[in-house]
Amino acid sequence: MAASPAARKRLTREYKAIMENPPPYIQAHPSENNILEWHYIITGPENTPYHGGQYWGTLTFPPNYPFAPPAIRMHTPSGRFQPSSRLCLSISDFHPRSFNPAWEVSTILIGLLSFMTSEEMTTGSVSASEAERKQLAFKSRWWNSTGGGSHIRGEHGAAGKNNIRAGDGGAKFRQEWPELDEENWKWMRENKIDPATGNKVVEPSTAPAPATPCGPQLGLPAGSGHQAHAVVDAVRQQRDAGQSWIFQNKLFLAGAAIFIYVLIARLVGEGVA
Repeated sequence: MAASPAARKRLTREYKAIMENPPPYIQAHPSENNILEWHYIITGPENTPYHGGQYWGTLTFPPNYPFAPPAIRMHTPSGRFQPSSRLCLSISDFHPRSFNPAWEVSTILIGLLSFMTSEEMTTGSVSASEAERKQLAFKSRWWNSTGGGSHIRGEHGAAGKNNIRAGDGGAKFRQEWPELDEENWKWMRENKIDPATGNKVVEPSTAPAPATPCGPQLGLPAGSGHQAHAVVDAVRQQRDAGQSWIFQNKLFLAGAAIFIYVLIARLVGEGVA
């Protein structure tokens, strides 16, 4: 449905105001083809498990805005909201009677951010551990620009641009946030993020391989230095034992050598005579 003149005028004014004075951690703009469809980015605040995360969502305004509230969705998995599900908040279309026409787009998004960083449960919210939310925050840029890793199918036209869920290959995000999409791909390249999984690429170790032994090695267990010394001592004892026998019997050996020499000389002398 087309926006009423009052809604168009109001949303045009609010877009100008949010561009001139954006709320902390928040960016937002209407779709180029439909002023009732707004796209926002919430950057996870410091001191929260969402820190550094890039959370993309939509506000779908009714034609009679500001007399009725928008439907609020967050598409990026966060561990806080079900992706792409309508959120039941006092500022959303779940509670049209409680909506105040004085509330603006910035008011709605600030309220969403405040609810996100709390632990209050409602329709569309989920529970997750702090570690899980931190992991999703780290992978949020990858998810936005690849459609959760479905960009390979998306490149072949498997999903249309109007499909905001993971299967669109990141096409809708790229259409609405081209500059952020470019930054996200640069970030993935610099941080070696696998576009198919969103995980860091583990590179093979560059450490040199251990040197090949040049000969047979003694099979001595590690830490058995005393065993090695025992082997060496045994070899030395055997060597010393052989040397000590020769030393102890050197006189006998010398006498035997002289006797043999004299005997040979006599035999030679008799032969000559």
